[in-house]
Amino acid sequence: MTRVRVVVADDQPHVRTALRDLLATDPTIEVVGVAGDATEVIMRCATLTPDVVVMDVKMPGGGITATRTICLRHPGTRVVAFSAYEDRSSVLEMLSAGATGYVTKGSPPAEIIAAVRQAGQGLSMLSPMASAELVHELGARLRLDERHAADRRRGVEGMESAIRGDLRMVFQPIVDLRSGRLAGVEALARFGGQPPQAPDVWFAEAAQLGLGSPLERAAFGTALPALDRIPEEAYLSVNLSAAVAMEPGFWDDVPPGALNRLVLELTEHTAVHDYERLGDVLAPLRARGMRLAVDDAGAGFASLRHILLLDADLIKIDVTLIRDLHVHRARRALTSALITFAAETQTMVIAEGIEQADELACLRELGAAFGQGYLIARPASLDELDLGSDPLLPAGSH
Repeated sequence: MTRVRVVVADDQPHVRTALRDLLATDPTIEVVGVAGDATEVIMRCATLTPDVVVMDVKMPGGGITATRTICLRHPGTRVVAFSAYEDRSSVLEMLSAGATGYVTKGSPPAEIIAAVRQAGQGLSMLSPMASAELVHELGARLRLDERHAADRRRGVEGMESAIRGDLRMVFQPIVDLRSGRLAGVEALARFGGQPPQAPDVWFAEAAQLGLGSPLERAAFGTALPALDRIPEEAYLSVNLSAAVAMEPGFWDDVPPGALNRLVLELTEHTAVHDYERLGDVLAPLRARGMRLAVDDAGAGFASLRHILLLDADLIKIDVTLIRDLHVHRARRALTSALITFAAETQTMVIAEGIEQADELACLRELGAAFGQGYLIARPASLDELDLGSDPLLPAGSH
């Protein structure tokens, strides 16, 4: 009679002994080794090549990890998971790792022996207690999946509503810091809904829902008609991720005559994985007058890479550098370096987030040519902005 060769693995010596003695009562089973942790049981399998391993789920090194390793290295060895009743969340993990049977430590001896026998015959078995645990765990996971699915449906519905009509655009003037005259306007997305959320949160959630591109396209399409309403000498600055900018056909509906008044601000909604391809896509557009701006310069490494690899026409200095620029030596130094770099590369600099007269004065002293911020004008609809006034800088600042 061929007996089922078994290795017993458990970190508690008394459990190993009891389980070994129990299995030895069955004439069809031979216990050929024992182990106290994941490393030891993996070594036992390598030297003994047992038919079955009775595996403690929670032993040092992890029964799940050991099961996965043994099933990969020794396809002929079957694993029966052996765990306490409260470890029901481990049932699915052990089965996913390759276990073919599962019994709880509270199971009757006959069930434990039957699980080992069946595993030795290449069959699967769950003890009644383990089956109840599995049903409970599956039910809990299904309910959780249903909640996640419902949350996602609500998120998609809200995002689709924004794309259909809740999305609106406001505009912030960009001015010449020396003369105060209007140079351009930046289009900024705003959303309805409760509770209110920042635009960056909307775009991040859209990306998670797989709707990042439709939302960006909707924002771009909502902003573009502003070209007909702003002064002819001013440009329109729009935010767009590299991924959407490279989508086939994205630029087909943009009138060629509008490109020389359009500035593309490259956002961080998605990373740039292929600068060469992005440059190739934008090259014909830039040849027809469109300019490229790198947003948030100084806020992180990504924007500096954009500056170096994209040969941008404009550099927008991030608000984190501009805030209290006049009293922070490091911010002033880095801003000065960016302005010097721009001058040497014939790139235009725009300072974002100017809120204080002292910040404006400091930027002028450093040689910054253009800027935007609450000190100059808050984002608003075109109907609310007085873009015809000249200059746009507040009284006493020019």
